[in-house]
Amino acid sequence: MIAKRIIPCLDVKDGRVVKGVNFHHLEDVASPVDLARKYSAEGADELVFYDITASAEGRRLFTDILKETARQVFIPLTVGGGIRTTEDFDRVLKCGADKVSVNSGAIADPSLIGKAARLYGNQCVVLSADVKRVDGVFRVFAKGGRENTGMEAIEWIRRGVGEGAGEVVVNSMDTDGVKNGFDLELLEKVCGAVKVPVIASGGAGSIRDFIELFRKIPDVDAGLAASIFHYGEVAIRELKAEMKENRIEVRL
Repeated sequence: MIAKRIIPCLDVKDGRVVKGVNFHHLEDVASPVDLARKYSAEGADELVFYDITASAEGRRLFTDILKETARQVFIPLTVGGGIRTTEDFDRVLKCGADKVSVNSGAIADPSLIGKAARLYGNQCVVLSADVKRVDGVFRVFAKGGRENTGMEAIEWIRRGVGEGAGEVVVNSMDTDGVKNGFDLELLEKVCGAVKVPVIASGGAGSIRDFIELFRKIPDVDAGLAASIFHYGEVAIRELKAEMKENRIEVRL
């Protein structure tokens, strides 16, 4: 059995890590460099770095803070925000990223996924999908959750994987920051639609939420969270020990 991954997420705005609820009401948390160093030392399996306003502001991802963050970690680093071309992929990879996450750029030009996969390999291309229920239908949102694309989410994710994405991050806007558990309904549908690794994001509030996630949806490969790690509500080593106790395969 493949070990489940625990992935802290750094949502970066103006060079600082921030966190909100349902993609709104952002509060300053800390320096991404300091948090990256901390999580790398505490046993995180990977780290995600999102420049959360790059797409909405129509600019390229900040590279200086990314380079400094990448220097602090010795675990895989996925980076996203403002990725619109294969040149953006190249620039971010040269800054120290191992994988590149694309969201709004792929919505604007789905062929970007395939172009990047052919250049850098499928394992390097991560499709990130911000998903929210609208009138009972899962819809994809762009530009940091600001714009409803009208696209049905499961079909879009299936298409992105078909284009060449080697991994999918499913960000539930309905559960983001609420801390009442992951969006199991959404995640089950995604796992049933694709055969690549699926990362669950949005809703973790306790160790039990991770246990429930991996028990109820064993096809999910990883759990991603932000505020519970940032504010010390859950320690990564403690979480992994509890997963092991519950017979969930994990790297200690």
